Amino acid sequence: MAATKRAWKLQEFVAHGANVNCLALGSKSGRVMVTGGEDKKVNMWAVGKPNCIMSLSGHTSPVESVRFGNSEELVAAGSQSGTVKIWDLEAAKIVRTLTGHKSSIRSLDFHPYGEFVVSGSLDTNIKLWDVRRKGCIFTYRGHTNCVNYVRFSPDGRWVASAGEDGVAKLWDLTAGKIIHEFTLHQGPINNIEFHPNEFLLATGSSDRTVKFWDLETMQLVSSSDKEANPIRCIHFHPEGNFLFSGAQDSLRVYGWEPARCYDSYSMGWGKIGDIAVASNQLIGASYNLTNVSIYVVDLSRTNLSEDHSVQQPSLPTPPPLTASGHRKNFVTDRPRTQCGQANQEIKTEPNEDPAQDQGEDDTSSGAAQIQIGDDYREIFQPRRNLAHSPTTNLKAPFPAPLDEPSPAVVPVSMPPPSQPVSQPVLEPRQVSPPRQSVQVHQTPVVPSDRNKPVGLDMNAFLPKQPQPYHAAARPSAGVNDVPSQPEITENEVLGAIEKGHNSMCAVMNSRYKNLDVVRSIWSTGETKTAVESAINMNDLAVTVDLLNVMCLKMSLWSLDLCVKLLPKIEELIESKYENYIHTGCQAIKLVMKGFSGLIKANVNSPPISGVDISREERYRKCKTCYDSLLRIRNTVEQKQHMSGKLGSTFREIKLILGGLES
Repeated sequence: MAATKRAWKLQEFVAHGANVNCLALGSKSGRVMVTGGEDKKVNMWAVGKPNCIMSLSGHTSPVESVRFGNSEELVAAGSQSGTVKIWDLEAAKIVRTLTGHKSSIRSLDFHPYGEFVVSGSLDTNIKLWDVRRKGCIFTYRGHTNCVNYVRFSPDGRWVASAGEDGVAKLWDLTAGKIIHEFTLHQGPINNIEFHPNEFLLATGSSDRTVKFWDLETMQLVSSSDKEANPIRCIHFHPEGNFLFSGAQDSLRVYGWEPARCYDSYSMGWGKIGDIAVASNQLIGASYNLTNVSIYVVDLSRTNLSEDHSVQQPSLPTPPPLTASGHRKNFVTDRPRTQCGQANQEIKTEPNEDPAQDQGEDDTSSGAAQIQIGDDYREIFQPRRNLAHSPTTNLKAPFPAPLDEPSPAVVPVSMPPPSQPVSQPVLEPRQVSPPRQSVQVHQTPVVPSDRNKPVGLDMNAFLPKQPQPYHAAARPSAGVNDVPSQPEITENEVLGAIEKGHNSMCAVMNSRYKNLDVVRSIWSTGETKTAVESAINMNDLAVTVDLLNVMCLKMSLWSLDLCVKLLPKIEELIESKYENYIHTGCQAIKLVMKGFSGLIKANVNSPPISGVDISREERYRKCKTCYDSLLRIRNTVEQKQHMSGKLGSTFREIKLILGGLES
């Protein structure tokens, strides 16, 4: 029965046009997710909904790691080439590009207070970045193999790293030196997490164990029994009472004093990528090839009284909701900021490549394509009332299903695997009407962190005398105090489904009628009349459909048609829709191949007025085409520096159009 279910699959969908390499859940809300793939894109999702909210483009190599900022307003993504890009989700644009790593970025994390990011790479280095100044503050060297995972401590003073070399390291953020190495694992360490309150560190390894380390004594506290598969991800409960460990098709709930397994789940989620806790539910996200699956665990049904440990069955189970009381706690009060002098003390690393400090400003190398405008506005506007999820405050936002059918893979509306255009757009298919781009009509509100005149004083992160921790002072989850979501009626559901349906049908009917008119004229053999009719309709989508047909056969073209079509092709080149641009570029290639010689010959040898009427007419047509091609070349020159496939296409067109003056 549904009431007895403790875990279930919520959804499965196609997330990218190529294989998914990484994903991350929003740890604050548990209701948003980002994925990175071989198609060089970063896509954002609302958990429980099958459609992509926003697609972030700009990387020129596959995306290998992604991470939300602490307030879920920023997203960082690291690529195979070693570049880190950071997007502002509310502004829907890229804000920083950080370069300096020599190989793939495997892990990222945002500092709990300041605008700093740490990255771990296949090049064995860890870099601390100042996002505001676009520079690397320090490079931490010491691992002998790939750095699989990096995390800031809750107070922002330390960085912990997990390596493929089987060693976990603890680094002092400001001193730039190692504090301790944890070396008892017998395989690569895949994950590392700080306890949210106590001086406690957990590491999960391919040796199939989870180990807990005391950060006062730097000694091993306990180690779990070996699981059946390598540990892929670990996550402390927000209250700090126990730790969740995700492996291939399994989830376990651990305590550490003594080491024991409170509960275990057979999940069937395969390659688990990340887990988060919200509203008394655990959300797990996994990926396989191009698909992403979301699983839900009801934590209210987790067994915290029976000890599943084989090694220590006779030890008493500790109370599940109490703190240890004997270990120091992180001081997580935000350090004060300083003006002027503090900003001068934060300097970029002198030994780094100077090019990395320059970065790429704002949207120069990437675009955010907003796919689902309603979901985007619901999550990010207005920022002052930001909930980060329409279901964050629900007690049980993802109820257990009534039955257990095998969920079908849901195909989603994804942008094609190509590089972005120069501004946020919604990309149409060739036979569909262009969807309207989402315009955010509001005054940008800068987060409170960014209202500070300058950055944090890095000396504020030096070790401080820890304050005593009182379990009673912790705010309770208050799940039962949150009002439940009002029930959605059937009419409201149907209204949401039908929203925009009539307007879309009207657009499609209009498009069909226009194309039918062009087809009927074309079928009579009046090609020029059909082209003029399509142009007079003033619908670029109809022009694109016509050009896609004409580009298949060179014999359909004539100098007269070039005169008619080149102004429209010029509009296509400046369009915000990528497939319009590609169609326009294809038409330019064909025009230059078939008519460039004729155009140059006539423009370079103008006729004598009044001698040859037909030659004068031909000269006028060639001059008109020549002027249009020059305007197109100027547009292409402005766009040739774009990254990715579009940039390559524009550079190719520029070379072709350079033949006009040869």
